Amino acid sequence: MNGMNDDPLGLLPELFLLGGAVLGLLTGMFLPRHRQPIVAWICALALAGGLAAGAFAAARPGGMAFESYALDPLTHVTRATVMLATLLVVVLASGWARGHRRETEAYVLLLLSALGAIILAGTADLLVFVAAYLLASIPAYALTGFAKDAPGTEAALKYYLMGAFLGVPMLAGVTLLYGLGGSTTYAALGERLAGVPGAAVACALVALLAGVLFKIGGVPAHFWVPDVAEGAPAVVAAFVTTVPKVGAFVALFRMAGEFFAASAADWRLLLALVATATMTLGNLAAFFQDNVRRLLAYSTISQAGYLLLPVVAAGRSDLAAPALLFYLGAYAVTNLGAFAVVVATGRDSLGGYTGLARRSPGLAASLAVCLFGLIGTPPTAVFVGKLLAFATAWDAGQAWLAVVAAANTVASVFYYLRWIVPVFRPGDPASPEGPGDPGNPEGPGEPGRPHRAEGPGGPGRPGGSVAEGVSRGAAWVAHVAAGASVLLGVASGLVLARGW
Repeated sequence: MNGMNDDPLGLLPELFLLGGAVLGLLTGMFLPRHRQPIVAWICALALAGGLAAGAFAAARPGGMAFESYALDPLTHVTRATVMLATLLVVVLASGWARGHRRETEAYVLLLLSALGAIILAGTADLLVFVAAYLLASIPAYALTGFAKDAPGTEAALKYYLMGAFLGVPMLAGVTLLYGLGGSTTYAALGERLAGVPGAAVACALVALLAGVLFKIGGVPAHFWVPDVAEGAPAVVAAFVTTVPKVGAFVALFRMAGEFFAASAADWRLLLALVATATMTLGNLAAFFQDNVRRLLAYSTISQAGYLLLPVVAAGRSDLAAPALLFYLGAYAVTNLGAFAVVVATGRDSLGGYTGLARRSPGLAASLAVCLFGLIGTPPTAVFVGKLLAFATAWDAGQAWLAVVAAANTVASVFYYLRWIVPVFRPGDPASPEGPGDPGNPEGPGEPGRPHRAEGPGGPGRPGGSVAEGVSRGAAWVAHVAAGASVLLGVASGLVLARGW
């Protein structure tokens, strides 16, 4: 770090998000329902302003803001990744939430949760970390149950209970670390934990990891992921499986480099075992999924296992930080692209994608790029991210972990192909999904739930449908995300050379 920086302008990107959320909420209170989309524009402009401010902040000298917030490459890259991903989600949500009586609140909750994810990544103090954890979590709970239907309410309840259950030991871990180190700042803990008995520190770290593993969807705190991905609106599922995870991974990496490494506890072995269990369980569970949202949920769990590799190598490999940040950016655009196709088609079962290449070649191509990207196929960005993660683990002396991750990558090909093959198979969808169909819990006929993509001719808009708007916006997001995945992979050398 380069000293202190108590200039509030150092936090201008975060202030843009906070200001956009407050202004959007106040504006929405005085707008009629048919003019609520204005709030989406306010939130989108706030995100764009935050991106511009983040680029300006990245060019300034780094340091610490108010002794508890790091202004370094980890924070700068997280800001860009989270804001870009949230901007894509706002585009998706502008179709999904249109006409809903709580449309304003949907956009505001997205911004607040994104702000929490950024603060998670940038904080260098455990007390601020706890506040950011709550800020990233509580709006996500509300979004999960936003439609007030049975699947969404059940998913929101499971999500909330799991977060509360694992948040309690996390708070106990923070308290124990404060008692052992006499401070809550990462830097002070890094200096003082070296002389503390390893068993005591190990107990504190395990308790602290409970909350972090919940946010990243790692084993054994992963149970909420498939239920939320299936029960929540698809737009919300795309958000909660992507954006909070980015902030949580950078937060864990920062902790590992600053005070985990100073302790006598063997935390690297613990995280390596968690990574192995996470990627293996995610892949094995995904093999048997016929619901594409649950398949993507278990895919995100397995990706969390791969993303833990650079965290295990923190402090032992110079590749660790760029590997984690690049992989997170690659994962964010690729995962959002796959979910955008689900939103655009409005189909949740594998059979519903039969013949998609004939009906919508662009969507089929975008889906194929994103799914091959999640496997780690060149020239996509996740391929480069995985390669960097494996190299980082090997460089840090964790060769066995790199081998396990490579074997899991090969195994994952099977369940992604189960989705890709029907897309290019001739014929019509095997099982059309309509209101009340188990494969489509968000059927357009359910009261209280915003419309999803229904295809032309649905109700709600002259000359088309509300869902038609969702389909167009979601298709645009899918194309942009797929293109960004390939472009980031092709230009990875330039990105890594210029960015680190």
